[in-house]
Amino acid sequence: MADGREVKVKVPAGVNDGQKIRLKGKGQPSPDGGEAGDLVITVSVRPHPVFSRDGINLRVDVPVTFAEAALGATIEVPTLDGQTVRLKIPAGTPSGRVLRVKGKGVTTAKGTGDLLAEVVVAVPDNLSSAAVEALEEFAKHTPANPRDELLARARAGR
Repeated sequence: MADGREVKVKVPAGVNDGQKIRLKGKGQPSPDGGEAGDLVITVSVRPHPVFSRDGINLRVDVPVTFAEAALGATIEVPTLDGQTVRLKIPAGTPSGRVLRVKGKGVTTAKGTGDLLAEVVVAVPDNLSSAAVEALEEFAKHTPANPRDELLARARAGR
């Protein structure tokens, strides 16, 4: 406080960045000698290195291999409490798909949010010669160009 007094503040779980907390009667007294006013504190929430907020939901980017995305897998995903949960990645999951883990978001007086895990297909930048050969063989068996539909829509929109 401005006069050097310390005040203990109970910050509720799930408080948002910029949210204000009012402490009745903890402010400065009025200049005419009346009762003390209210102390208003603006909360600044430090960003988390892994999670971001989306209301009471938490978001996390989850890297997966191409094989996990293409074939499907069950992976472990971190939660805010330091634990992990198992998340099923369905076969054929594209990068950018958001998968929901119920009840693993922020807990507030209004309820508990979900964990929204966005799948990010990790592309290796250093392949062995055997991996390059395997991918070239794979490419021979998947001739479809994923941009065909995009190009067709662009031409039709002229």
